[in-house]
Amino acid sequence: MSNSDTGLKLNQQLEKCQQFWMSAKGAALLDAQRACLGPVIDSRHQGHALEIVMGSSMLQAAAHAHVIQWAPTLKAAQRPETLVCPLDDLALPDGCLDITLIHHWMEHADNAHHLLQEAARVTADNGILLIFGFNPFSPSNLSRRALPGHQAFPVKGHQRVQWRSPRALRDGLAFVDFEIERVDYCGFRLPFERSRKMACNGSLETLGRRHNMPLGDSYMIRASRRQQPASTKRVKFAMPMAPSGRSVQAFSREHYPRMPLIFVPSNRSAKGQLPLAETDLNIISVRKTTSDIPKESKR
Repeated sequence: MSNSDTGLKLNQQLEKCQQFWMSAKGAALLDAQRACLGPVIDSRHQGHALEIVMGSSMLQAAAHAHVIQWAPTLKAAQRPETLVCPLDDLALPDGCLDITLIHHWMEHADNAHHLLQEAARVTADNGILLIFGFNPFSPSNLSRRALPGHQAFPVKGHQRVQWRSPRALRDGLAFVDFEIERVDYCGFRLPFERSRKMACNGSLETLGRRHNMPLGDSYMIRASRRQQPASTKRVKFAMPMAPSGRSVQAFSREHYPRMPLIFVPSNRSAKGQLPLAETDLNIISVRKTTSDIPKESKR
């Protein structure tokens, strides 16, 4: 499939999903996700950020110097400086982004693992990767499975959208040398709620966010690059050690005949003797061995 065909397919999927995110229920979930995202991006004021979103911008209130939006085609671009390229081949250099945000595209991309690899590639070593997804263990998903005709969430054509749990994404992140720092849940609702105009329950949202209960409709994964510890190797010098029972002087005469012998007086007994580095020593004599005296050549 060519890039143009892939872009048109992604654009059609984006238009279908935007119908949900422009509804009252989708807008309420977006507000809950932005409230969950706020404390994370407030601590980062510089650098570049990329958002691959389904609905409206998630980083519009961020204090970043440069926020890049992605779109599958020029028709779907909301701004002139939008990045238009395939999801599995982002037109960005390696490690150039401080924040990379994927908003529910892991559930709709055909090659989600390629998208994850590209997102990890363009994220800097000290940057963060944020992934929003639907929680498969939420009460809303249980009602979606119990009532097949009740489709209140985005669909992928005639296929059922695969909702991946944070545990399922952990292995994919580990493959690209990323690790999950934290998972936050948001969008708490009552189960089997048919009304699409109902916003997130305020009391449940406060309680669920406070205790971070894994029952919200959506979750936010915060991941960072795994830091590889520096490998250290001690240098081993090839210096023979004096065997047990032999004096150091005799061992030195045998292995180092040209080294001068230094005699140091000591007033301490052998039992209370301190190491050489901890004593104040004065050299009183230096004696050379006979092997150090050059022999005269026979004439």
